[in-house]
Order: sequence, then structure tokens, then C-alpha cells
Amino acid sequence: MFDHVKIGVSDYARSKSFFLRALAPLGIRAGGEGEPAYGIELVDDGSVSFILFASEVPPAPLHIAFAARTREEVDAFYREALAAGGRDHGRPGLRPQYHASYYAAFVIGPDGHNVEAGATD
Repeated sequence: MFDHVKIGVSDYARSKSFFLRALAPLGIRAGGEGEPAYGIELVDDGSVSFILFASEVPPAPLHIAFAARTREEVDAFYREALAAGGRDHGRPGLRPQYHASYYAAFVIGPDGHNVEAGATD
């Protein structure tokens, strides 16, 4: 559905550091980067990218869900996101209310975004 999603962040360096560390266990890494007003593209081996850019206005909190391949990736995402300064918003575990085998974790990121990683393995 999406080719890319671009969101503004209030502290570019902090958000860049948080997302790079939190999403690394999911195979997501830095792609192209320009000036903070342009931003950094975070990519995996697929065709969709997630872009952060320095915003002049505070962004509204979003719920952003990333696909993990395994439960171990979800666990690693959660650990790294907390170590990068995220706040717990849902420890890794099954979420049968969404799908019988859906395993996910949730953290609140630098701008109040609810960042999720989930897998159905």
C-alpha cells in the first residue's frame, strides 16, 4: 500500500538515534540521509521506507507498527527501544485480541509515538 511514510520529529538527533537502535533487530537500517529538514530514510530489504525529518512544529503522537519476522525480533526490538530511551507501553507477549498468534511489544518513543513491533510466527 505505501511506498514510504515521512514523519516530523521535534529532536532529530534523538529520534534518529532511537529509531535506528530500536528498529535494528528488525533488519531496518539507515538508507539515504540529507539535512535534518529533509531527513533520514530507514529501510529494510523491501520496497517500503520510513523517513524522519526535523519538524518546526511538535508532531502529533502516532501509532506506528513495524513487522517482525519472529518473536525473538520482537523481544530484541523491545529491549533496544527501552535502552534507547523509549518507555514501556506493553511488554512482549501474545495479543490474541488482534490475532490468535500475534506476538507484539509496544514502547513510547521520543515524541510520544506508540511504536510497535509484531510477528505472527
